[in-house]
Amino acid sequence: MALQLSTSLSSTHPGDQRQGARNIVERSSVAAAAGLDGGYVGDHHAMAVNYFANVPIIGRIAPDWDGRLLGCLFLVPLWHPVLMAEQIGTLASLHDGEFVVQTGLGRGEQQFAAMGVDERSRGRLLEAGIVAVQAMLAGETVDVPEFGLVGARIAPTPPNPVRWMIAGDAPVAIDRAARLGTGWYGNANLTPTTAAAKLASYREACATHGRTPYAAVRKDVIVADTAAAAAALGDPMVAAGYRGFPPESVAYGDPAQVAEQLAVYGELGFDEVVVRQMAAVPQDVALRSCELLGEVRRLLRAG
Repeated sequence: MALQLSTSLSSTHPGDQRQGARNIVERSSVAAAAGLDGGYVGDHHAMAVNYFANVPIIGRIAPDWDGRLLGCLFLVPLWHPVLMAEQIGTLASLHDGEFVVQTGLGRGEQQFAAMGVDERSRGRLLEAGIVAVQAMLAGETVDVPEFGLVGARIAPTPPNPVRWMIAGDAPVAIDRAARLGTGWYGNANLTPTTAAAKLASYREACATHGRTPYAAVRKDVIVADTAAAAAALGDPMVAAGYRGFPPESVAYGDPAQVAEQLAVYGELGFDEVVVRQMAAVPQDVALRSCELLGEVRRLLRAG
């Protein structure tokens, strides 16, 4: 299968609330028109700046992605399993393509405290939540002591199977992705070298658990018309220690340069690269980058 190129739309937009929401909708429209393979949004809670909630945003942009991948991240320990399952069942019913659930532990004492969850319990709650939601989406009735659930079920259930992409790079997380997921979602800070090692571990875990591997990796990018324009934006971010990431984990340049930087992940054996704009770029720059990602995808497929 050819390497798929999808986008994760930034949910953080400080300032005017309506403009922030419009920014996300505009980026989705441009990225979809450029021919990318799917659109996703993230999940966070109790933020001090505008962070637009995943479910309403996905419902709003779903028509952009008809027939393609659509989905969002759920920080499972912070969600009640029945509510999460109901949201997924409804969103998957609205969408004509494959719906993708990305899952993660989440982190941050403030976020967990605001949601009334003990951060120390997140690993246990993640696994119990995934199993419970998967069962309810399959039409089963479940009892889950960790969440106090008795006789829980939901409707509508998804009309087609949902893909479960489980994130995390620690050995226990990679094994969890192989045991409970239908894919592994590598973090944005992976370099080609570290990604290769993690992917090998995931494939070994899939063989152990008798599962078919599917691997995606997220990359933060800027695509500009010229290499110089991209460097003017990206170089200062990297010099300032962008998000604490290794410099080689991000991708920026003109379409040919970015395609070359991302192609290595396909060569390693990843099935999908999920790109997100590097933080804090202006809206016009982000929209042009979304547009040029269509050329990046074409070059990846041609290569």
